[in-house]
Amino acid sequence: MSHAELTMQHVHGAVGEERPYGVSTKKLVMWLFIIADGATFGALLFAYGYVRVGSPDWTKPFAFSPTILNAIVMTFVLLTSSLTMLGGVRAASAGRPSAIRWLSATMLLGTGFAALHLREWFSMIHEGWSPSHNPLGGSPLFGAAFFGITGLHLLHVVSGVIAIGVVTLLYRRGRLDASYIETTGLYWHFVDLVWMFVFPLVYLLNAR
Repeated sequence: MSHAELTMQHVHGAVGEERPYGVSTKKLVMWLFIIADGATFGALLFAYGYVRVGSPDWTKPFAFSPTILNAIVMTFVLLTSSLTMLGGVRAASAGRPSAIRWLSATMLLGTGFAALHLREWFSMIHEGWSPSHNPLGGSPLFGAAFFGITGLHLLHVVSGVIAIGVVTLLYRRGRLDASYIETTGLYWHFVDLVWMFVFPLVYLLNAR
């Protein structure tokens, strides 16, 4: 057997090897990203809790209406988007065209969440809040913690909406299969899970 034939046999053998850990490469990469990103959010929330407990003049600026009520609506919208994302994954796996409608609903809900969040931000900025200023006279670290944590999460939501839009478009054109929608769904569910920690720690514990 020639050297070229041995090389081709080796290449084909490598290609035919089983996937590591029994999952696809793209799903494994997504899980690794989620673990790393989860560690980032975990460290950020831990630091926030440490600063909050160590600040005797910590401000609790949120009244039930409108801020907490708005956050409750945002939570409902984001949790609903997880359900529509799950519907899109299942429909795509079954080869049903309704997957496009489910994914479109997820993007619409994600956009609605971002719009509600930005409206809240603009309202607080109008009242004088910033990462370095507390208009109520308490610790300025509250503004830094609030805008830092919610801003990072908002960035993930916007990135997720864009990613779902791209994957949906390519899936509709037949250039991607259902596995890509499933992988994108893992990211979206992670974003929703992070919010379930942000909402009580940043909003409810700071309600007066």
